[in-house]
Amino acid sequence: MELDLPLIWAGIIAFAVLAYVILDGFDLGVGILFPLFPEKHDRDVMMNSIAPVWDGNETWLVLGGGGLLAVFPLAYATILPALYAPIIVMLLALIFRGVAFEYRWRTKRAEHLWNYSFIGGSTLAAFAQGITLGALVQGIEVENRAYAGGWWDWLTPFSLLTGVALVVGYALLGATWLVMKTSGRLAIKARRIALRMTVATIVMMGLVSLWTPFLDRLYLERWFGFPNILYSGLVPVGVAGCFYLLLRGLLKRRDVLPFLSALGLFVLGFIGIGISFFPYIVPTSVTIHEAAAPDSSLMFLLVGAVFLVPMILAYTAYAYWVFRGKMNPDEGYH
Repeated sequence: MELDLPLIWAGIIAFAVLAYVILDGFDLGVGILFPLFPEKHDRDVMMNSIAPVWDGNETWLVLGGGGLLAVFPLAYATILPALYAPIIVMLLALIFRGVAFEYRWRTKRAEHLWNYSFIGGSTLAAFAQGITLGALVQGIEVENRAYAGGWWDWLTPFSLLTGVALVVGYALLGATWLVMKTSGRLAIKARRIALRMTVATIVMMGLVSLWTPFLDRLYLERWFGFPNILYSGLVPVGVAGCFYLLLRGLLKRRDVLPFLSALGLFVLGFIGIGISFFPYIVPTSVTIHEAAAPDSSLMFLLVGAVFLVPMILAYTAYAYWVFRGKMNPDEGYH
């Protein structure tokens, strides 16, 4: 049986993007929550909770972006011109955040400046990612296999809504991460914040989900047409289940369940996006197969991915295993 290489690679890149969102999402969330924890000791503990893993999480962003260029060059050449502004903002924010993460520990006099950089970089990166997602979902104008829209097409009410929604969602991930990794007064406060962020995240997911089907007739048919509704309807059921488990975990003072339930919300949101525009990679203009590189190139790259992706997974799993459990607030990783 002949392999559908474009479809396989679409799955690999989708997995890389999802891995980045759920892994880097919680450490961006920690930065977003920094203003709510003004005490230096709390901030030191928060940063130390993500210190062993934050830079490794961004490996998936490199894999997803580089894979898109190598495997779907037409999609890369179409999406990038449409989204240059938010993507550049995101990358600059991530750079500022990374620098602030290291420099904050090297100075006392200017520590407050690096705190602001960490907060601003985390929040701006999350907001830019959300805008990028919203601009992609609402569709990109393509003519003759090239971007045909304007410089500001990415800036719409819907993309701004998705930007805010992702900031709120990342804040939820960050709060539940702190519940899982910290103890004492900090964990209690993080639990209260997580409860508020849970409600806010569900509200934002509901607004985005209600708006999306009316962006394009294809989305409307995917969500409400028959028999599509028989399986697309499972997504909101799953969201309701994760919402229940999340609230139960927070109210029953569980440590791990809230974080896993919050990850479940993101996974279900990602599945919902896939339901909306599969098999398009540039909605609703270019399909996966139209954007793919030649099969010979895809097979050559797949051989490398067979070794590379398991190595990244193994390294990531090992890092989380080594630094599992509650952290000691009196000990740091810096």
